[in-house]
This record gives sequence, C-alpha cells and structure tokens, in this order.
Amino acid sequence: MSSLYQKLCRRIGYFFADLGLLELALTHRSFGGKNNERLEFLGDSILNYVIAEELFHRFPKAKEGELSRLRASLVKGDTLAELAREFQLGDFLKLGAGELKSGGFRRDSILADAVEGIIGGMYLDAGMDVSRQHILAWYKDRLDATSLKVVTKDAKTRLQEFLQARKHALPQYEVVEILGEPHDQTFHVHCLVELCDKPIEGAGNSRRIAEQNAAAAALKLLEQK
Repeated sequence: MSSLYQKLCRRIGYFFADLGLLELALTHRSFGGKNNERLEFLGDSILNYVIAEELFHRFPKAKEGELSRLRASLVKGDTLAELAREFQLGDFLKLGAGELKSGGFRRDSILADAVEGIIGGMYLDAGMDVSRQHILAWYKDRLDATSLKVVTKDAKTRLQEFLQARKHALPQYEVVEILGEPHDQTFHVHCLVELCDKPIEGAGNSRRIAEQNAAAAALKLLEQK
C-alpha cells in the first residue's frame, strides 16, 4: 500500500513523512471508522487563507468584494475536483461499498473533500510554509490566469442585484423534491420571482447548486423579457 501512496506523492509533489495522514485524507466517511472529515475541515481553512493571502498581494487595488469573488472561484468544489482529477485522485480513494457501486470516486464533492483532506494532512505533516508552497504550485496556472476583468458574480448574486436595481422583491428559493439515495441525491428547487408567472426550476446534486441553477435560469428569462 505504501508504494501506491508514494505514486500519489509523486503526482502531488509532496512526500508525506507520515503516510497515515495521507491515507486518512483519502478515506471517505462511507468507508467507516476514521475518515477525512476533520482533515477536510482543517484543509479548507488553510486553503482559504493561502489563496486569500496570495490574491491580497497580487491585486493591491482590488476591493474586498472583488477579492472574495476571486477567492470563491478558486476554492470552490468544482475547482478542487478539477485538481483532484489532474492528480487522478479517484484511483486512491477509500470508499464504502455503496459509494464504490455508485461511482463515488468520480463525484466532485468527494474528490474536492479529498483535496482539502490532503492539504490538512500536509499541514500537520510539515507545517504552514510547506503547505503554502505546494498549494501555490498546484494553483500556479489558475492564479496566473486570474484577472479582475473576468471575475464573475454567481447567479444568485446577479439575480438579486438585477431585482434590486428595479426595486423588486428578492427571489425566494424552495426545495420541492429530493430524489435518489442518500449518497447520490438530486435536489429540485423552485426560484420564485414576482416578475415571473411561474416558479423557475433548477436541479443539482446539492441544494446550493440547485439554487444557483434555478437563479441562472430565472435571470436568463428576465433578461430575455
């Protein structure tokens, strides 16, 4: 097993002194017993700090809101899942039988959690300076491509600002249906906007994603009007 983890260490560019931390970072809660949730919590905080610090220095004239949106785009689950796929992290995950059967090694949320777990493990293994060095190396191309000109607000924020600018009530979101097994759910959400004759629906594998998709659909409809 250690040779397998050494292979992953080569991919991420960091060799753990304590391979047990790496193993724990790759262990999903579905596997049972000790899992990566605590390391994920730690890694999330460290990642947010390192990226925030880097953006602070890269964009000295940026406003707080601009920096927040830039950081959000870099630390969001989609970006972390992309990193995980670049490392082919799915090959190393320890999942329970249900998650294995349902393809959990491909699921964005599980991949993203594992990346945060690795960051948390790396911090415990070697400290902040080493963690910062490797996080910035992983993010180099993305950071170099980041620009204030392309920073975008999420759909819910844009919809809210669209309505506020026209002095209309803010949208309301309502979960109308949740389908699937607990480990593989699809949320269906209605976005209620007073300018629309009927609720606008959005779906996703989390409530947050479903609400964003519903907001995007509502905004597209309003802009067409």
